[in-house]
Amino acid sequence: MPKGSNQKIKILYLMKILLERTDEEHGMTLSEIADALAAYGVDAERKALYDDLEVLRVFGIDIEKRKEKNVKYHVISRDFELPELKLLVDAVQSSKFITHKKSDELIRKLEGFASRYDAQKLARQVFVSNRTKTMNESIYYTVDSIHEAITKNSMISFKYFEWNEKKEKTLRHGGKDYIVSPWALTWDDENYYMIAYDSEIEQIRHYRVDKMLKIVMLDKARDGADVFKDFDMALYSKKTFGMYGGREETVTLRCKNSLAGVIIDRFGQDIVFTRFDSEHFDISVRVVISPVFLTWLMNFGADIKIVSPESVCKDYVALASEALKQYD
Repeated sequence: MPKGSNQKIKILYLMKILLERTDEEHGMTLSEIADALAAYGVDAERKALYDDLEVLRVFGIDIEKRKEKNVKYHVISRDFELPELKLLVDAVQSSKFITHKKSDELIRKLEGFASRYDAQKLARQVFVSNRTKTMNESIYYTVDSIHEAITKNSMISFKYFEWNEKKEKTLRHGGKDYIVSPWALTWDDENYYMIAYDSEIEQIRHYRVDKMLKIVMLDKARDGADVFKDFDMALYSKKTFGMYGGREETVTLRCKNSLAGVIIDRFGQDIVFTRFDSEHFDISVRVVISPVFLTWLMNFGADIKIVSPESVCKDYVALASEALKQYD
């Protein structure tokens, strides 16, 4: 690009340089700024730089002038502060549904919101060891299609697969299309799920987004508006362990006092604790009865007991008995 053309966008190069090379701890002198602009083919006189810096301040760039050994200019605040970026990087790195390739791409983009010095700190953020990442790169386009269908109030069709013992994808329902009304997306148990209404069976259903294929938005308005009118996603997630389907029951559990934190983490602070004795309290929760829920209870051994209903007690004993049979 000719030098004159670069001169016309000097203010943009100046902003780019300051955002990339300065922060709370690192500043640049006017001379260093001029040299950096020269590398882009831009001439910069001292008086003109003063005016340009003032224009950027008026525009909203938080530039601070500090008298150190030399006078230096710092960008001291940004759209994202470093702790916020660290939090986002950790979420991307630890997320199971984001592939390794997409994780790297997203983190590089997040680094662009920081100075080059802070970007190095982001690159050294914690990585969850041995975390299994999805191999389905198309998940991002699937999510986008679902959001579009929700926005346009449209039903969708898709195929749904599972893995077999040969590590091959096998379509469920013999390859038949699933036709549902999407209403929400949620991230639960390290996976992304679509919450939808199935008109054929008149039920709320959920589907792993990374197992959805060939999604198509249909020219048909969604069903289930009445069902989802007062739908509470937080409540749905609390009672559906591992997004595993099953019958809904109100279950009373007797818990040791030491598990108070575990119960609050799982069911929230609004759950009512009823004192049973000096060492135990009771809770009543509405949950979906599934192997995932029952094995969650097994994690705590004798510290949690199912008080009622009797049908859930029998389910628990039956599941434990089937597991123990393998060791007879």
